[in-house]
Amino acid sequence: MVKVLDDVLSQSAYSAEIEVPLEAIDIADWLFNLPEAEYLRCCPPDHIAAGITWTDDGRRMSINVEQIGSGLVVQHYVAEVAGPTYCRMNSISDVFTVNGRTQVNVVWELIAEKIDDRRTRYTNRVTAHPTDAFMAFLEEYGTKYDDAAAARQAAGGDHNSRETPLFAASIARHALAK
Repeated sequence: MVKVLDDVLSQSAYSAEIEVPLEAIDIADWLFNLPEAEYLRCCPPDHIAAGITWTDDGRRMSINVEQIGSGLVVQHYVAEVAGPTYCRMNSISDVFTVNGRTQVNVVWELIAEKIDDRRTRYTNRVTAHPTDAFMAFLEEYGTKYDDAAAARQAAGGDHNSRETPLFAASIARHALAK
């Protein structure tokens, strides 16, 4: 079992406005019906693959494969909250680096907020926490935590800033198609 540590390894949140009323938005429906080709369009060339499955105990799960900085990341996002205007997804993510494989805990929050009767603000918040496996990996390769956190912050923030407006546009298209 991977132990998640309380420290924040990286965190970013970006928002984009869409011309769709909040009442038409259903983030959970979008997320759990997202075709892989649409996922790929939401952050080229970083997004590589996506799929939907369930945990053994029946919770919905989104599997995402993406390149974040120099790491290939396989995310196993389990739905902790999955509603029309808020989803909180939690993943023990596998990270493949030039030095090998490790794991981080990533919490992905997808948030829709009403601006007015015709516009919605979508916020994409991603918070990464180290795991005991990640800390052991750093120690094995002589990497300082602060250096790893700075690299993760830069790469994760860059990735999130590029995918957020594309996710927002995709959520808007999904809402308007219903």
